[in-house]
Amino acid sequence: MTTNEPSTEQDLRKTEWKVRTELAAAYRLVALFGWDDLVFSHLSARVPGPEHHFLINPYGLLFHEITASSLVKVDQEGQVVEAAGLGRVNPAGFTIHSAVHMGRDDAGAVMHLHAPDGVAVSAHRDGLLPLSQTAMLCLDHLCYHEYEGVALNMDERDRLIRDLGNRSMMILRNHGVLTAGKDVPETFTYLYFLMKACEIQVKAQSCGPTHLPSEQAIRTTAEQSQQLGMAAKLTWPALIRLLDSKNPGYAV
Repeated sequence: MTTNEPSTEQDLRKTEWKVRTELAAAYRLVALFGWDDLVFSHLSARVPGPEHHFLINPYGLLFHEITASSLVKVDQEGQVVEAAGLGRVNPAGFTIHSAVHMGRDDAGAVMHLHAPDGVAVSAHRDGLLPLSQTAMLCLDHLCYHEYEGVALNMDERDRLIRDLGNRSMMILRNHGVLTAGKDVPETFTYLYFLMKACEIQVKAQSCGPTHLPSEQAIRTTAEQSQQLGMAAKLTWPALIRLLDSKNPGYAV
């Protein structure tokens, strides 16, 4: 065990509550930005400790209803370990999220959405295009996974992890978007950039012919994007202030 890991049961509980609070906040932020899909799609986070458990939403709650204590703790097989209220999880959500958590030790959080602009870009022949600075900041972090049907087939986990590789953003073809990061703040920051890039692309293409920047500009922006996840140090505190003013009550 490294010195950075919680060393006692009390430390583990304290660290888990921090993760629960951050994940509940992320659910509420998704709702605040209008990216939710009734009770469908999922955000998850790894629970500290050696058991390889993670937290995910109870199947049936709307995203703006999620609280830290309502999140369900499950193991890598999708079995509920701990639940305060609704103890069901969406099987398709488990398939996608367990794949990333099992296949990527560095993935402390995983976020998957069906937001319309993200799905629209996932269905576009060319995927995400370098139509904006925001998109160009995403491209070097981005990969794709072909649609195989509703994610109920456990065999798909291997292919999803293969396609994800070491990237932090994924477009699930004809389905939606996914981001993975070291923790909730970083993963949500990746999600914000990817969703904003998709929103801009949908609007730009609705206006008619688009303008592409030079290849040199695209390469330069890709080089400048390597520390994109570090933006979470600024974005997450600001997002929490926004959420506290709009929809408090998640940290219970």
